[in-house]
Amino acid sequence: MEQNEFRWKKKAILFLSSQAVTLFGSSLVQFAMVWFVTLKTSSGTWVSALSVCAFLPQFLISFVAGVWADRYPRKRLIILADGVIAVTTLILALSIPHLENDTVLLSAILVTSAIRSLGAGIQLPAVNAVIPQLVPDSQLMRFNGLNATVQSVVQFAAPAAAGAILTLGTLPQTLFIDVATAIVGIGFLAAIAIPKTAAQQDAPASMLEDLRIGVRYVFSTGFLKKLLLMYGGFIFLCVPAGFLATLFVSREYGDSYLYLTVVEVVGFIGMAAGGLLISIWGGFPNRVKTLIAGMSFFGALAVGMGVVDSFIVYLVCMLIYGVTLTMVQTATTTLLQEKAEPSMQGRVFGFLSTMYSGALPLGMAVFGPLADVVSLRLLMIGSGAILLLLALLLRLDRPFFLAGGAPATASTEK
Repeated sequence: MEQNEFRWKKKAILFLSSQAVTLFGSSLVQFAMVWFVTLKTSSGTWVSALSVCAFLPQFLISFVAGVWADRYPRKRLIILADGVIAVTTLILALSIPHLENDTVLLSAILVTSAIRSLGAGIQLPAVNAVIPQLVPDSQLMRFNGLNATVQSVVQFAAPAAAGAILTLGTLPQTLFIDVATAIVGIGFLAAIAIPKTAAQQDAPASMLEDLRIGVRYVFSTGFLKKLLLMYGGFIFLCVPAGFLATLFVSREYGDSYLYLTVVEVVGFIGMAAGGLLISIWGGFPNRVKTLIAGMSFFGALAVGMGVVDSFIVYLVCMLIYGVTLTMVQTATTTLLQEKAEPSMQGRVFGFLSTMYSGALPLGMAVFGPLADVVSLRLLMIGSGAILLLLALLLRLDRPFFLAGGAPATASTEK
């Protein structure tokens, strides 16, 4: 028994390490490209175009990629996606010294960003679907919490590293770091044995049929459909208090870099602390209860941050806000891993990735312009109140919410 426990923990930690290394490189390059384009052009059009290239391809490919994750070996898909991203980044790094025309250079960055987004859209469903193959059901919540902590720490370190490298060096040097981290991450992943699922060994001849089966499965399974739609709504309503936090702080408390940096740091610390809390605590035995608790606190804090006038109190709220954000995301991921059939998990997580990469830019497109017409405080209070109402409805309707759930089957390939 102890030997089996050591084996799965070794695999899980090695897998977590591989993804943390590649995430660091990817995040570093994403920050570097955004900052480079911003400083090079000072143009909202170019920055917006880069944002579209970073999100839209991932949104478009995610569900199809989920089908691939259920048809083909997930390990190979992750390695292939990492490899394509690394090669594309390497080509850009080698090309930059020869691109003297700024328009050509910026266009090359946009194309690279779009290809990297496609790679991320292929990779994410496969990564989430692999985790239940490596981790026992009883430990999924803890592992997802640990994974959230690692991701928060990496995403906290990446902008600092990108800023330092761009200050002391050049954009191509930053890109080369991403290539190096991809090689290390692929090396770690290559050392892990991840067997095929039964569905991968006997996949239908038609991929289109696989796609239809996935859509039918998600929308005919009441629990999964409601959970995915709820998550999309949650991400959309996060935008005013979460993703527009720097705009709010610059308007209400001061537009110095110190204020903006402190807010970002506190938010990342909160998310890391939330992941650590979940990894130690494990959440409530009823995962839905953990989800509802996180969403309730999240909504209340959004309202609170829209009401308070003290920057110190706002920072405390932001810290706890980060904790509750991780609670909601970790509980959602764990519920999908536990409730979705192993043969369908790629497609289910493809839907999850589609929800995120679609709801976030939609929220920015709606609430960003609205914030120039309506007080951002009112938007925060309103979105927080809706989240509280949604959490209340989930609590009152819990038997119905849980009804029709997919059987909590465990993967046998552990």
